[in-house]
Amino acid sequence: MQAPTALASLRRPGWWRGRSVVIGIPYVWLLAFFLLPFLIVLKISFSEMELVTFKDLITVKDGVLEIALKFSNYIYLTQDDLYFETFVSSLKYAALTTVFCLFIGYPFAYFMARARASAQPALLMLVMLPFWTSFLLRVYAWKGLLGENGWISDLLIALHADHLLVATGLIPALGKFMNTPFSLNIGMVYSYLPYMVLPLYANLSKMDLRLLEAAADLGATPWVAFWKITVPLSKAGIIAGSMLVFIPCVGEYVIPELLGGPSTLMIGRVLWDEFFSNNDWPIASAVAITLILLILVPLAVFNRYQERSQEGAR
Repeated sequence: MQAPTALASLRRPGWWRGRSVVIGIPYVWLLAFFLLPFLIVLKISFSEMELVTFKDLITVKDGVLEIALKFSNYIYLTQDDLYFETFVSSLKYAALTTVFCLFIGYPFAYFMARARASAQPALLMLVMLPFWTSFLLRVYAWKGLLGENGWISDLLIALHADHLLVATGLIPALGKFMNTPFSLNIGMVYSYLPYMVLPLYANLSKMDLRLLEAAADLGATPWVAFWKITVPLSKAGIIAGSMLVFIPCVGEYVIPELLGGPSTLMIGRVLWDEFFSNNDWPIASAVAITLILLILVPLAVFNRYQERSQEGAR
């Protein structure tokens, strides 16, 4: 008798209304704070600026509907090497940050997941502790640490690490760590490392350890079991963490502005200059739309490929 009663309760109109509200709230949020701003920026990218206003894209004159789209903003991006170089530079630094965060974050997440249950909350708190401090203050702190007479700067000099950094091109001269690719990478890896650790920890903590025991019983060494079992099962965490790091790093502005230099120009800085220094909103909007497409289109293709792979595996 309980099953028909439960089924009848699910068929009530009120249940569907409640379900629609729960599902609809995220869609309304995305519509209000992503889609509408995106459409506004898209409109500006095809517009022509007149002092502080923009020409209408759609006008009706003498009963004739006219649509005026200015594609020259996008054409200009292909003609100026500055935008191509900054796009490539942004993708390069974002990729390097993602790789370093994965290299550092995976062992830490693995250690957290294998630690005693009583110690895991404390370790998790240590990862989240930087979020209790202002992001801007944490980035400013690195200016003092890597600047002249900063203790990390002095430590690197004492270890002669600056010779290696000069050889790899990360710093231009011995003892100069600020406003270089090195300081930019340090700041971005430090700031975005928790975004890599948390998804990996959530994934690794749910892994069935009996699989490792079975591998050991079959003669697999710990290293082989790690590569054959742990890493493939943590693939979802690796992908999620990499996306959480890579996507915001591409458009990062604060860290390149405070820790980077002229040789570390990124697209976020170019956007700021176009919007507020040059006051050229159509060009800036075209840069923003291009950046979004460069990120979202490959991700959409990748997600589609993942869905097909999972369907084929079933």
